[in-house]
Amino acid sequence: MNTFIFKNPVELIFGKDTVSKLADKVKLYGNNVLLVYGGGSIKSNGLYDQVTGILKEAGKNVFEVSGVEPNPRLTTVHKGVKICKEENIDFILAVGGGSVIDCTKAIAVGAKFDGDMWDVITKKAVPTDALPFGTILTLAATGSEMNAGSVITNWETNEKLGWGSPFSFPQFSILDPQNTFTVPKNQTIYGSVDIMSHVIEDYFHHGTNTKVQDRFCESVLKTVIETIPTVLENLEDYDGRETLMYSGTMALNGFLRMGTLGDWATHNIEHAVSAITDIPHGGGLAIIFPNWMKHVMNENLDRFCQFAKNVFDIEQGTKSKEEWALSGINALREYWNSIGAPSRLSDFGITKDQLPEMAEKTVRFGNFGRFKELNKEDALQILEASL
Repeated sequence: MNTFIFKNPVELIFGKDTVSKLADKVKLYGNNVLLVYGGGSIKSNGLYDQVTGILKEAGKNVFEVSGVEPNPRLTTVHKGVKICKEENIDFILAVGGGSVIDCTKAIAVGAKFDGDMWDVITKKAVPTDALPFGTILTLAATGSEMNAGSVITNWETNEKLGWGSPFSFPQFSILDPQNTFTVPKNQTIYGSVDIMSHVIEDYFHHGTNTKVQDRFCESVLKTVIETIPTVLENLEDYDGRETLMYSGTMALNGFLRMGTLGDWATHNIEHAVSAITDIPHGGGLAIIFPNWMKHVMNENLDRFCQFAKNVFDIEQGTKSKEEWALSGINALREYWNSIGAPSRLSDFGITKDQLPEMAEKTVRFGNFGRFKELNKEDALQILEASL
């Protein structure tokens, strides 16, 4: 494995009725709080009243940014930064899923940055500070609650870019599985695909002596695979929701990737797709990932055979290595189909004439992917196979 240094400063507060812990946490910060959330779901399920009640009981002045988009927009970030600077915000609280948390990270950094936050996101500038922020998670998917990563969409330029900073870690994240009970079936599917995709991105690497990391990844994948159907049968299944929520956090908090360098090409391609079409991130990943796998599998057939055996329990038997590797990829495609995930870009109305622009956007920062380096032509071939 590679030499590595690991640090994750996020305090994770996990379990039933843990939102009440917010009262103690907000005492550590100043009086002006910016509450960031998405649509109206936290109001309809009572979480908004619970959170604002705790903040007001603590004597906080509450300001709000609502309506954060599923692919959070730069314009919403700018709105939050403006409030932070004008109202002298001391602390930000994100209540929602990964999109809300990603937006909050950009607001927190932008509030302490003398310039346009897009310059940070496009790596033209390096931040040196951020407002402190915490999160209350309502959707198991992105893992943003326990990492420094964020993805922001600039709708004016049709760019969707990932970024991160040592200053964009949450101070704390509160995870109560009960707050995911109202997540509808389609978003549960997309979130679960996102969880699995994060693990698969890190699983495909060329590191050696990574048995521990590999088995961590395989166990999370197998656990999510067996859990999703039970949750889809009963969206208020506490044990299932708890398992998915913990899996989502573990999939992208850095623990599974210590000593390895995962690929992340598929996420780059999906970001290019949803920057133009605004499709659900998990839906795009479900479509693209198996086609990326087929495109690169000959780069390391042994790893794909290991995936087939250890994740989907497929033995080699009389299969060639190529057939064995392909059987694991097909098993993933069939499983995602079985839970209702999409399999074609055309399912979202995407047409062939849009693909070249998408492929062009994948190479904004040059060639990409670590398992196998890809260029624009590779991206176009994967997109065409996904259509």
